[in-house]
Amino acid sequence: MKGNDLNCMSLDELWSLHEQVTSELARQIAVQKTELEERLRRLAINPPRARRPYPKVLPKYQNPKNPAEKWSGRGKQPHWVRAQLRSGKKLERFLIAQ
Repeated sequence: MKGNDLNCMSLDELWSLHEQVTSELARQIAVQKTELEERLRRLAINPPRARRPYPKVLPKYQNPKNPAEKWSGRGKQPHWVRAQLRSGKKLERFLIAQ
């Protein structure tokens, strides 16, 4: 339907068109809602597996300038480690005595 066709339609025809569009939209929303509810139901039946518990990792490195800053050696290097390494120091220098 072109824009000019809307100008030629009577008020009753426009209202009828409005009701058809509203009805179709309501039907499509109901279908999508049913599909989403089904997906949610399946997710509830098959929940994702929980990650296995990992043992606590003790810190391995300590910032000599701030002893409260420690790092286990896992994951991303903290800013203080990167700064020390950039200045030419070796990682072994920051090992915590066991």
